[in-house]
Amino acid sequence: MDSSASTILMPPPLELKDETKKGSVVFDSSKMQKQEKLPTEFIWPDADLVRAQQELNEPLIDLDGFFKGDEAATAHAAELIRMACLNHGFFQVTNHGVDLDLIRAAQEDMGAFFKLPLSRKLSVKKKPGELSGYSGAHADRYTSKLPWKETLSFVYCYDSGSKPMVADYFKTALGEDFEQIGWIYQKYCDALKELSLGIMQLLAISLDVDSSYYRKLFEDGYSIMRCNSYPPCKEAGLVMGTGPHCDPVALTILHQDQVKGLEVFVDNKWQSVKPRPGALVVNIGDTFMALSNGKYKSCIHRAVVNMDKERRSLTFFMSPKDDKVVSPPQELIVREGPRKYPDFKWSELLEFTQKHYRPNNDTLQSFVEWRLSSQTK
Repeated sequence: MDSSASTILMPPPLELKDETKKGSVVFDSSKMQKQEKLPTEFIWPDADLVRAQQELNEPLIDLDGFFKGDEAATAHAAELIRMACLNHGFFQVTNHGVDLDLIRAAQEDMGAFFKLPLSRKLSVKKKPGELSGYSGAHADRYTSKLPWKETLSFVYCYDSGSKPMVADYFKTALGEDFEQIGWIYQKYCDALKELSLGIMQLLAISLDVDSSYYRKLFEDGYSIMRCNSYPPCKEAGLVMGTGPHCDPVALTILHQDQVKGLEVFVDNKWQSVKPRPGALVVNIGDTFMALSNGKYKSCIHRAVVNMDKERRSLTFFMSPKDDKVVSPPQELIVREGPRKYPDFKWSELLEFTQKHYRPNNDTLQSFVEWRLSSQTK
């Protein structure tokens, strides 16, 4: 099945150099709801607002046997991942090793931050060039098609040793009142680190390459952990929580609450991803698409907004260390054919998406072309 997003009617990519003028919009959803009309900066084109009419039939994969070393269960899990990644790159996992009480606490505790007065949230606003901090509708980066959401992001390094960098961030940035919450997210990130490295091993098995190849590549990597709040909107049919895009990272692990919102573009139509209690949603990003030499799909997806209910989610974006070279296993190239993407460092793709390009459905190819033109100047 063709999961390509090339058939979506989309405007040309929005380059950040045209949109980095600081916007005048301050995202305060409660005040905006009382206005007669929504600010035009939040209204999206009709072509982007076509709603999903069915649910995605992504596999639900039990990882219990894999973590226990059961070869048959591991092979079965790898096969389910292979089929999903050849098609659209989305699957859900259960028995993933992340304590359900810890997930529940991490999901609930973000409310303590998002319910703070706007002035307090803005005191930890994300600064240009930094990965950690608060963002309201990304209004500091873009001036049109703003997402109807608030986020709090923070960095988690895989090789930080015993230093609790997440807990330290919460205490330093938000004060002692948030120290205990910081430890919840520290433990959550520790657990997702182990899960993400396990999934990397399964991805290697699914591609029939050295099972340790990807795991070794990411063992000293890092992740951006992001808490997302999508407030209700009376004009939900005009706005978008997160616009259509592919994740530039290698792997994304998502926990969503029971309010639907995640949608994936597969078979030329939008399909919703059903929230499943206790499960985590996994999707591969552009970096892993390059690491699989294009064999596995980084699929376009988005988040829609509910008219009556707030939606919250936890997103764990996995990336290699900045100086690591993103290159597929040689055995895959020998077996599958010529290279589709040149080697690059993750820091180069990150810079491209942070400073030059608004991620969409064509980020990786646009990055390759941008990098080539930069090298020839």
